[in-house]
Amino acid sequence: MTGEPAERDRDAMGRARNARPRDVLGRPLPRTAAAQPALADEPVLADEPVLADEPVLPPAQALATAQDLVDAGRPFRAHEVLEASWKGAPTAERDLWRGLAQIAVGLTHAQRGNARGAVALLRRGAERISGYPAPSPHDVDVDGLRQQSGALADRIEAAGVAQLDAADLRIRLRVARPPADVS
Repeated sequence: MTGEPAERDRDAMGRARNARPRDVLGRPLPRTAAAQPALADEPVLADEPVLADEPVLPPAQALATAQDLVDAGRPFRAHEVLEASWKGAPTAERDLWRGLAQIAVGLTHAQRGNARGAVALLRRGAERISGYPAPSPHDVDVDGLRQQSGALADRIEAAGVAQLDAADLRIRLRVARPPADVS
């Protein structure tokens, strides 16, 4: 230990950025590490780039991307997409995006086996989005997410994360719309 602060990744404005590689559960890897699985049976994602920060996507694209990531068992990456949207959102929508990001982090904690973190973030995220009545911005399923997050938090609190399977961590972010009638 040299007593000097560790170097941090910074942008041109001096703001902290994260260019450190991470495993699929979002845990930091050594700066020199290649992509590697978080779990023994997890595939290596060598094609996944290490991004300094997620780009801010248009809302519909951000939600679709985050949903695809949650469905693929990648809630940490979904959180990064949602966090970028939160930071770039208009003031009136920031709590919505922040709450969605917190729910995704809650799912990440559940994957990592951290029951206490999972429960806290699932509940915090559900509470944060509760101020958006239906119809919510961008068809986010606020009522469904609050219900899913609360039920999952209750289940984890009662029985722990070991009893969960991958399907339990697949939540629906947007209101399901019936297919358009093309006749």
